[in-house]
Amino acid sequence: MQIAAALKVDDKSLLISTDSKGAQVVSVPAGQPVGGLGLKHGDILYVDFKRTAAEPAASASAVTSTGAQEPRPVVKQDAIDDGLEKQPGTIKRGRDARFCKHGASGMCEYCMPLQPWDAKYLEDNKIKHMSFHAYLRRLTDQNKTAPPTSSQFLSPLEEAEMKVKIPCPSRTHESWPKGICTKCQPSAVTLQSQNFRMVDHIEFETAGMIDNFLKYWRATGYQRFGYLYGRFEPYAEVPLGVKAVVSAIYEPPQEGAYDGLQLTLPNTEMAAVEEIAARLGLVKVGMIYTDLTDDGRGKGTVICKRHADSYFLSSAECILSAEMQLKNPTVSKWSASGKFGSRFVTCVMTGNEDGGIDISTFQVSNTAMAMVRDDIIEASVEPSLVRVKQLTDEHYVPEVFYKYKNKYGIMVQDAARPTFPVEYLLVTVTHGFPQTPSPLFTSPLNFPIENRPGVETQDMGALQRHLKHGSLTDMLSDFHLLHYLRGVGVVEQLVQRPSWQTLEMIMKETVGAGPVSSGPSTSSSGAAGPSSAAAAKAPWACRHCTFRNPGGGGEL
Repeated sequence: MQIAAALKVDDKSLLISTDSKGAQVVSVPAGQPVGGLGLKHGDILYVDFKRTAAEPAASASAVTSTGAQEPRPVVKQDAIDDGLEKQPGTIKRGRDARFCKHGASGMCEYCMPLQPWDAKYLEDNKIKHMSFHAYLRRLTDQNKTAPPTSSQFLSPLEEAEMKVKIPCPSRTHESWPKGICTKCQPSAVTLQSQNFRMVDHIEFETAGMIDNFLKYWRATGYQRFGYLYGRFEPYAEVPLGVKAVVSAIYEPPQEGAYDGLQLTLPNTEMAAVEEIAARLGLVKVGMIYTDLTDDGRGKGTVICKRHADSYFLSSAECILSAEMQLKNPTVSKWSASGKFGSRFVTCVMTGNEDGGIDISTFQVSNTAMAMVRDDIIEASVEPSLVRVKQLTDEHYVPEVFYKYKNKYGIMVQDAARPTFPVEYLLVTVTHGFPQTPSPLFTSPLNFPIENRPGVETQDMGALQRHLKHGSLTDMLSDFHLLHYLRGVGVVEQLVQRPSWQTLEMIMKETVGAGPVSSGPSTSSSGAAGPSSAAAAKAPWACRHCTFRNPGGGGEL
């Protein structure tokens, strides 16, 4: 009863055994001396308790009182994650002519494969962040992590928690703000640059996609926003890397201005766009927007606003990126919560130091996502600084620290009171275009972009002009056209027409009865073969209606 009271469970549910597997259960009648149970001083007892069918597990991977974990539910990862986990991931090296003293079939420390997280290899190849799967492989290999299906599995990935636990797990005091202890108080946050990234590279299928996106700014001077739709693929330039391949840019309803823009929310088109993308095998991989100002020289050049001495992403943009990443998490079976980080990317089109237009691609760190989720930070008036919110009786904010090198080159730690540099939240991502483009959408002419009033118009006239420039198959291969057809209900109307239903009937009957011929077939000698005679007597479907004709007749 004393054990039950300490564990705060019903004493009838306790199981006390002399082995860790619970096979040798000790019955403990009330008032029975310990010596009468066959136990002696120094014996080790193991305690567990029975969970009733109506009592839910505490979490997806609940831990029993003996320390063993219960089986976790199956987590369905993306195909890219399952594929990368099956790869060895090691970096092959050739035989070093200077240091390798063995034969061609031998191996030594100078030529043996490197691990995908090898710091020197990443530095030599100018890879700023290791890939997510290299980071995960390092955690699981070094800690000898059991597989997720094992009862001994301990999740190597954990999402940071920055909220006070209410009520306190210890149940020894009143909930915050009346009381707080180390069991319910979140740990202090020490900021440092994230050494891995969820996506290593952004690949736009064609340069024309970017030019088409910029067309609106060139015509109006107003800023523009779009969602990136594509797919995730392995990226061979980084060990166990992942790249986001962008196939289309959808531009939601918005109001642009010279110095910003405002999205029209809620977006009634979003469900239809997601449906079209899903049917095409595409997912939302990120967002892109412009921050461009013409420099007034009349040469098409722009002002360079973002650089090392100003900022790359403002604090407000970092918070927006974190919110978007929280809405698009990455599913992972190696995380206790079933998700970890996000592959959602942020692309900004802005001026470079030469006055040209360039793309900057970023993600924000998992710490940034947690700080936004738990309402720890807010935007600052100074775009290069992030403001830490104040602690109040209604809202607990943990201590936030960051490390930096002072003017003497010594690493020091400082408290973020009340701000810290935005760079601690950024993760840089590379971008580019394929050497041999093979785009998903191949229409030779761009259909007008949606939601561009005064610049481009989507209507039946535009559809007619678009379709007459090539074959129907080629001209329909355009994401914006498919979105327009879905919006005006053309696809639904086509499916409901009697002619389409007739076509479906003919296809079904043809598949069921074999190839249908309009007349008797002949062999190479010119005579009708036995197969043609049998086909002539078989029932046949009229190609003009849904009537099924008896065999032996001909089509009028």
